[in-house]
Amino acid sequence: MTTLVLTVIGDDRSGIVNALAEVAAAHDGNWERSQMAELAGAFAGIVVVTLPDDRADAFRAGLDALDGLTIVVHDADAHAADEPDSRLTVELLGNDRPGLVKELSAVFTEHGLSIEELETGSYDAPMAGGRLFEAHMVVPVTAGTDADALRSALERLAMELMVDITVEDLGE
Repeated sequence: MTTLVLTVIGDDRSGIVNALAEVAAAHDGNWERSQMAELAGAFAGIVVVTLPDDRADAFRAGLDALDGLTIVVHDADAHAADEPDSRLTVELLGNDRPGLVKELSAVFTEHGLSIEELETGSYDAPMAGGRLFEAHMVVPVTAGTDADALRSALERLAMELMVDITVEDLGE
């Protein structure tokens, strides 16, 4: 079996998910996992599809035939990562300003960690005025990670930026 990760973007319209699912099904593909959203009038999605090895080229050709979408296909089998020892969930909430994602992601980069999931949003503060920014991250952690140093760095960042950062260990 071949595992492919698709990134898909195009002007939002009805039927995009169905068109992708039809190409996958036509090539005996299994839709394993996905995250999709309409953002600023554009459809953006990531899909993991597994399919028989001998169907991968025809599947790619079927994707190329879809009009109005830019689709990048990544072979996940060629870049399989080791399973982490645990995962952290990290939540940030504070006044919106440029650079929050950069500052937060830099802490994980400094500790040699990558971000598995990231979801962000901003919205009007209910009573105080201004805008609030929130981020939700899932970060895989290996046994060699200095958890105390990571937590200290996140606490320092929360104080510097005057935001709330909460960290929860998912344990695995």
